[in-house]
Amino acid sequence: MLTATDHPTTPPGSRPVLAYPHVARLLLGTLIGRLPNGMAPVAILLLVTDQGGTLSLGGSLCALYGLASAAGQPLLGRMVDRRGQSLVTSTAVIVTTISLVLLPLVNAAAQPGLAAGLVALAGLSTPPLEAGLRALWPQVLPDPERRRAALALDTGTQGLIFIAGPPLVAALAAATGPGTAMTAAALLGLIGAAVVLTAPPSRRWTPTPSAASNGSGPLRHRGLLLLFLALTGVGFALGAMNVWAVAMADRYEMSLLSGLIPAALSTGSLAGGLLYGRRSWPGTVTTQLTVAAAAFTTGWLPLVTGPGPIPATALTALPGLFLTALITSAFLTVDQLAPAGTTTEAYAWLIASVGVGQAAGTALDGAVAGDPLTSSALPAAGAVVCLTVLVVARRRIAPAGAIRRRGRHRRVPAHAAHP
Repeated sequence: MLTATDHPTTPPGSRPVLAYPHVARLLLGTLIGRLPNGMAPVAILLLVTDQGGTLSLGGSLCALYGLASAAGQPLLGRMVDRRGQSLVTSTAVIVTTISLVLLPLVNAAAQPGLAAGLVALAGLSTPPLEAGLRALWPQVLPDPERRRAALALDTGTQGLIFIAGPPLVAALAAATGPGTAMTAAALLGLIGAAVVLTAPPSRRWTPTPSAASNGSGPLRHRGLLLLFLALTGVGFALGAMNVWAVAMADRYEMSLLSGLIPAALSTGSLAGGLLYGRRSWPGTVTTQLTVAAAAFTTGWLPLVTGPGPIPATALTALPGLFLTALITSAFLTVDQLAPAGTTTEAYAWLIASVGVGQAAGTALDGAVAGDPLTSSALPAAGAVVCLTVLVVARRRIAPAGAIRRRGRHRRVPAHAAHP
């Protein structure tokens, strides 16, 4: 296989990505550090209902957490692009840990304002570990095909956050209460960030001077704006699914469903990621992005019929099978389109777009949770929005001067061939 500049790359199967120095540590640290992302929303819902609050209040606080995190990621990403990872990420993780530890001490039902303040602060200060990891891959893996495989593995294994996180929250909440689950999430986030920040690639990472002439950064690229808009649909589907899972647990009096349904989607995502990362796929990155979005949308359709708890859990794995390919293709598109010196911020905007959609999906599904059919249909609606935007904006999202090839080849961006 050849890159856009006709230089050979390392065959994808020649050496496992995890065998390269620092890769396993960075992946593991980021997974642990991001566990609060999968644990906190479920813990907030359970904490609020345990304190006598309504599911609607819990959904609103979850939406606030997601919106705050979405707003904070690009800001923190821009700071990382200017000042490096160590100072920015370490400060952020300290603030978010303290906020989450204090949250169980507040009665959200009696003091919703104070609870909302802590939730917002925890979200705003969520450390940009995911965007930071994507910015580290060029340094850790100079070969573009190895980076692609690492990105697919990275994206696929992020589903472990939702495989391990929600069930862990449900188990801890059932055994010792949701407050313990929230505290555990905070401490795990602190530990994971420490593993990443003390790794040599993170300590050595230095910002690239930005060519941006104004404060818009990567947002000045219209293709990126449309891509970010499309990814809000993915987030909407995921956020609606989380509340739908809790509603299913309440409806069928099966508390573990609140964790099992998100875990089923993440299991599908992990399986899909392993398959996607092991081989090259035909077509351009833009084509792969659109096809993955179509498959992701199709995977949600069986759930619109409102199946029972066991079929619903199994069927939720279907859209997960295509989630990794969708997100990985989106990150590869960002890598091709982002202006120099804005990569961390651009990655953070993509993550934030998913977060904004997730917050909207959480809030809306929380408002209609009493209607099982509508609640089960909202994830599919979010996926349809994503697919529609990608189809309409296909030409703007495609990188300029993209090389198209026939057969089982995959284009690598020209700048990636010369890291």
